[in-house]
Amino acid sequence: MSDPPRTPDGRYIVVDGVVWRATRPDLPADEREHLVKALMAARRAVGQATDADATRTARAAVNAAKIALGERGPVWWDDGAPDYNRRKVENTPYAAWWAGR
Repeated sequence: MSDPPRTPDGRYIVVDGVVWRATRPDLPADEREHLVKALMAARRAVGQATDADATRTARAAVNAAKIALGERGPVWWDDGAPDYNRRKVENTPYAAWWAGR
């Protein structure tokens, strides 16, 4: 499986025509690997949850991992650019780049 396309500025990946915030590029490889493993474990826990409390706890763990990775929460860039996370690529400034790929 190949990596999804990444916007020219590296801030987003594009999956099924939607931009998703990319992982912070400043994370050391070992920390990123640890956080990705925690995210995958939390996602499995969501699927295996048998009650509302377990589901809520697992979803909170998913959210915490995604925030630590930079995929949610405050943006990881510092130039004041807005966040286009979860928008259709054609409705973002990346539309021309996407159309020309």
